[in-house]
Amino acid sequence: MTTETMRQWQLPSFGISHLEQVTRPVPHPGHGELLVRVGAVSLNYRDRLVVEGELLPERPAMPFIPVSDMCGEVVETDENTRFRVGDRVIGNFWTQWIDGEPPAAMVRHGLSLGGPLPGMLAEYVVLPDSVAVRAPDTLSDEEASTLPVAGLTAWFALVETGNLLAGQSVVVQGTGGVSLFGMQIARALGARAIVTSRSRQKQDRLKILGVEDTVLIEGVHDWSGDVIRLTDGHGADQILELIGGNNMHHSVNALASGGRIAQIGFLGGSDVSFSAVPLMLRRGIIQGITVGHRTALERLVSAVDRYRITPIIDHIYGFDDVHAAFARLDEGPFGKVVITVRP
Repeated sequence: MTTETMRQWQLPSFGISHLEQVTRPVPHPGHGELLVRVGAVSLNYRDRLVVEGELLPERPAMPFIPVSDMCGEVVETDENTRFRVGDRVIGNFWTQWIDGEPPAAMVRHGLSLGGPLPGMLAEYVVLPDSVAVRAPDTLSDEEASTLPVAGLTAWFALVETGNLLAGQSVVVQGTGGVSLFGMQIARALGARAIVTSRSRQKQDRLKILGVEDTVLIEGVHDWSGDVIRLTDGHGADQILELIGGNNMHHSVNALASGGRIAQIGFLGGSDVSFSAVPLMLRRGIIQGITVGHRTALERLVSAVDRYRITPIIDHIYGFDDVHAAFARLDEGPFGKVVITVRP
């Protein structure tokens, strides 16, 4: 290490307007930890909720460093870790969840990067070896930083939980990070992706990417009929539900027999509503998804390299432009919002 200080963004109190850049000493890793020089971070809608104080049930210690997702280079470690200096790594969102079912302690009090645990919006961070995952060889730091939450959420829903098969039909809602990852993963594995959007411009961008099956949602539109029509009456085998609220009614009606809905987001409200009868007749399954475990993230990295999946980035901001990056989240980005940390 040739530097003793670093820049970081922190919250002395909740609110995006309170985010401040400060200079602090570079932290030192302890036993079984990695010191990582951060190359890039990516933002999720969750990060905005955390910063505004709208999500965490318990207040984190202030000042607090936000943002959960990053990619960087190991610059210091010890012999008790799986990584060496020079390795590029990303970090799993849940620090307690390595494989299998989530531990009971996580269900009651989950420990996740970027809230309640300290986040990644700094030039250097200390990362537990147990949550670190080798970054894909085929992606830049900016691209790889998008995998831990958005990428893994889509992968965990479709593949780890949904056992996606070639030839199946997958509906993804909107054109945010999780949705576009879902589209890319589905297509890479030979499934058919149907994307809903409220924007004709974004619909046109999807077609440029080769996505022919899109549904334009205008006003209060029951899009389930469009999905049934596009699938010749079969319905969707899997649906990534990002809206919540009354939108779940349409998702249930769009299901194929034995189909699955992955409940991921709640932009339209966390209280969902739907008729039980269509779900029962379709023998449908609604599965809650909260990102995924480290082993699944490792499998996602392998798939990204194997299938040459390149994350779709809406805009890359500089480290001094964090406020602008958070503002972009509220403007409906097409893909991921990324911040470059290391010049």
